[in-house]
Amino acid sequence: MKPDPYLLTINAGSSSIKFALFRAGSLAQVLDGSIERIGLSGTTLCAAGSVLAGDLSQPIAAATHAAAAVLLMDFIEEQGLHTSLVAVGHRIVHGGPVYNAPVQITPDVLDELRSLMALDPEHAPGEIRLAEAFQRHFPHLPQVACFDTAFHHDMPRTAQLLSIPRRYEAQGLRRYGFHGLSYTYLMEELKRVGGESAAHGRIILAHLGSGASLAAVSAGKPVDTSMGFTPAGGIVMSTRSGDIDPGLARYFMQTEKMTVEAFDKMVTLESGLLGISETTSDMYDLITLEDEDVRAAEAVRLFCYQVKKEIGAYAAALGGVDTLIFAGGIGEKSSLLRSRICSGLEFLGIELDEEQNAAHAAVISPESGRATIRVMHTDEARVIAQSVREVLGW
Repeated sequence: MKPDPYLLTINAGSSSIKFALFRAGSLAQVLDGSIERIGLSGTTLCAAGSVLAGDLSQPIAAATHAAAAVLLMDFIEEQGLHTSLVAVGHRIVHGGPVYNAPVQITPDVLDELRSLMALDPEHAPGEIRLAEAFQRHFPHLPQVACFDTAFHHDMPRTAQLLSIPRRYEAQGLRRYGFHGLSYTYLMEELKRVGGESAAHGRIILAHLGSGASLAAVSAGKPVDTSMGFTPAGGIVMSTRSGDIDPGLARYFMQTEKMTVEAFDKMVTLESGLLGISETTSDMYDLITLEDEDVRAAEAVRLFCYQVKKEIGAYAAALGGVDTLIFAGGIGEKSSLLRSRICSGLEFLGIELDEEQNAAHAAVISPESGRATIRVMHTDEARVIAQSVREVLGW
């Protein structure tokens, strides 16, 4: 009996690769895995799923994404999965001004992605090397690029504009927004559980994890989002600064002779919750520490304040709120932070049922509330798998 064909999805971070395997026909997920701490000590490949004899966790040596890709392909072959593999889908963080929908990866597409690397130097090199590695190892396997920026591509022009000289717009400098695969899934899930009317209402999506952003959607169309030109913008995150005064760049360059590379490292890897607390970037550790460490308490308060402020801004942009959705590791799992974020927003119709919130229920607002507040688990891998099928016409 011929085994079912599989789709492989790949989500490359700056120091990790998440991967998943789906049956091509039913999109049933049969494997979930990751390679963590690429280029660091303690690199590990973990995997679990029905296609394995048992859960796997093993140390590996992978100094680069290309090296990690080779080990991932070796793992796929060792498990005998390669004989049934029919396509690979990649999450690509930045599509620039060119890509507003998933596309099959060709040599021309790879050339275009290389030309866009200046827009996303943190993720793009690793993403491209992964696609190239799979192309070399499985030359006849179709690959599809799925762009995180695509969801926001049709935001109103006012929400896309950067207030810098207009000539730079021709170079692709504008507000793009990210977490688009997550937002795509959340909107599809809202339509499934809430119906067409809910999905066409005034919606605020809060993807709150180590990377965090919010988006406003009206009548099924994107209106605004907190991240802008890069994923470092918007609200404070685990190690990313979020929006800061551009005058800081000149200040650090003058007072500390800080280079462009050092400034980028500071706002991307050394700021946010880590920078404010001076101890950790992990929100749950900070909550544990906040009663005894004012720095931890201030980091938590700043995060909640900025999320709350963004919700208020999007309520203004939308003319009200019908649905607020919490997702991501923090949004989905922290009832405490959901409560703190929503406190004081009753004037917008945002009100929690605290018992439901504490139970992490799917709906955490009272039946009498003007706005419906939902908690959802997002699934970027499933969106990638769906996109692969659509692009390849399956």
